[in-house]
Amino acid sequence: MRVVQINIFPNLSTGSIMMNIHKHLQKVGIESYVVWGRGRKALNNNEIYMNDKAGVYYHALYTRITDKTGFASKRATKKLIKKLEFIKPDIVHLHNIHGYYINIELLFEYFKKNDIKVVWTLHDCWSFTGHCAYFDSVGCNKWKTQCEKCPLIKEYPKSIIDNSKWNYLKKMQLFNCINLHIVTPSKWLANLVKESYLKDYPVFVINNGINTNIFKYTNSNFKEKYNLIGKKIILGVASTWDKRKGLDDFIKLSKVISDDYKIVLVGLTKKQMSDLPKNILGLERTKNVDELVEIYSASDILFNPTREDNYPTVNLEALSCGIPVVTYDTGGSPEVITNNNGLVTTFDYFVKKYSDIINKKYDFLNECDFSLEKMTKQYEELYKNI
Repeated sequence: MRVVQINIFPNLSTGSIMMNIHKHLQKVGIESYVVWGRGRKALNNNEIYMNDKAGVYYHALYTRITDKTGFASKRATKKLIKKLEFIKPDIVHLHNIHGYYINIELLFEYFKKNDIKVVWTLHDCWSFTGHCAYFDSVGCNKWKTQCEKCPLIKEYPKSIIDNSKWNYLKKMQLFNCINLHIVTPSKWLANLVKESYLKDYPVFVINNGINTNIFKYTNSNFKEKYNLIGKKIILGVASTWDKRKGLDDFIKLSKVISDDYKIVLVGLTKKQMSDLPKNILGLERTKNVDELVEIYSASDILFNPTREDNYPTVNLEALSCGIPVVTYDTGGSPEVITNNNGLVTTFDYFVKKYSDIINKKYDFLNECDFSLEKMTKQYEELYKNI
C-alpha cells in the first residue's frame, strides 16, 4: 500500500498529525509520503516540498482580490500531480488544502479521472462553506443550503469582494464526484458534515492524539525562573492568539483576579506581549516541547476560552500533564472534559468562581487515552478497510 498525505505545513498542529501518521506507517511497513506547500525543505525522498513561494504570494493576493481561495497555484499543483503520477498512490490523505498553495480544481479533477481513493481529515469547516473556516462567531447557517453575502468576508481568507456563492457551488461540484472518505477529529464536526453537501460520504471520527510519553507531569523550575513562587497559575496556550482564541477574555480576567494568581500566556507575538497588563506573563511560542511540558506542569489550570475550534490539542496536552481544563461549550473543545478533569462553562461563571474551580480536587489521570498510538492505529485500520 502507498499512502500520500498533503497539508499546508509539515509542523504546527495539523502538520504534526500528518507527520506522526507518516512515521507510524513507515514503522509498520506501509510505503508513505508526505507533501506540504509552505515550510521547511524536504529531508528525504519520502518528503515533498512544493516550493513555490512566488505562487503562494500570488495565490494570497488572488484571494484578496477575487475571494477564490483554492483556485490559483496551478504551476505548483501540476508539479504535484506529476509526483503523484510517478508514485501511483493507493490512497491520498488530505489535511488542510486551503492556505494558498494548491489548486483544488486541478487536484480533484485528477482524483476523479484516476479514481483515487481519498481520505480527507477536516481540521475546520472550510470544505463545506463558500468562504470561512469557522462560522460559530456569527451564528451563520448559510452553508447548509447555499452561501452568499458572507458575513465573514473580511476574516480568513480575507477578500475585498464576496464570491462565496460561486465558491460554494464550485466546491460542492468538485468535492462530490470522487471516491472520498471523511475523517473528523471531533463529534461536533462530524455532525456538521452530515448537515452539509458532503453528507452522502462516510464520516469517521478519529480524535487527535499527542505523545503521552512527552506530555506528562514533569518537575519544573518554571515558577522559580519567573519569580512566581506562591502564585496560582492560570495558563493559556495557542499557536496564534486572536479574538477567536479568546485573548480578550484573558485581558478581562486579568482585571478581576487577586494577587495570588498569575495569568501565563504562551504563543504571543512580541507586539502582543508589549501590550499586556502587568499581571499577565506573556511568552512567545516555544519550539522546545520539553519547555512547554514544564510550563503545563507548573500551572494550576488551563483556561481555553476558544470561541471556534475543532478538537484542540492544548486541552489534551494539559490533561496529560495533570492539570485540569476550563473551556467553553464551543466546537469540539468540550468533548474531553468531564467532572473529574475540568469544567465546561461561560466566561462570566469562571470570573465569579475561578478560585473555587482552580482549587477543586481533581482526579482524572488515565481517564482518557489521548495517545498518538491510538490515533495512528485508527488511521492505519481505516486505510486497510476502504
